[in-house]
Amino acid sequence: MIVLGVISDTHMPRMAKALPKALIDGLRKHRIDLLVHCGDMVSESAIPLFESVAPFEAVAGNNDPPQIVKRYGRKKILTAGGVRIGLVHGDGARSGWSTPQHAFEQFAGAGVQAVLFGHSHIPYCRTRGGVLLFNPGSPTDKRLNPRYSYGILRISGAAVAGSLHYYFSKSP
Repeated sequence: MIVLGVISDTHMPRMAKALPKALIDGLRKHRIDLLVHCGDMVSESAIPLFESVAPFEAVAGNNDPPQIVKRYGRKKILTAGGVRIGLVHGDGARSGWSTPQHAFEQFAGAGVQAVLFGHSHIPYCRTRGGVLLFNPGSPTDKRLNPRYSYGILRISGAAVAGSLHYYFSKSP
C-alpha cells in the first residue's frame, strides 16, 4: 500500500509561519510515503517545511510566483503504485463550471484514476466516471469552512481511496 498526504492552499507564510501540529501529527500517524501539494504555496520559503515531512511533489497555483511555476509546473500526472494521478490547482474554470468539474476536465482522456486539486479551499471527495476527484481543503486557510483540513490517499493495487481529515486549530 502507498499512502499520500494531500494538502493545498497553504498560502504561507501569510496564513502560517509553520505547519500546524495537527497536520504534522496526522501525516505521521498515517505514515505517508509522499506529500503532495495542489498549489498556492505562495512562497518558496515554505517548500523546506513540506520536504521535512516526507518526499514532496507539487503543482503551482494561481497565487504562486514564477519560480514555483517553473519548478513544479501547473499540471502533471504522477504515478504511484502503478496508479495514474492527475495533479492540478483547479483555477481558471470556464464560466458556470465548478472547481471539481474544471479539475476533472483537465485530465479528460488521460487515463487517470484520481484527480487531486485545490483552489476552492473546500474539501471534496467524490467519484465521477470512475475517477476519484479529491480536494483536501486547506490546513492553514479554512476560509468559510468550520475546520482546517488535509487529505490522505491510499493506493492498494489498482484501488484508490481518499479520506478527509479535519482539525480546529492551526497552531504549530
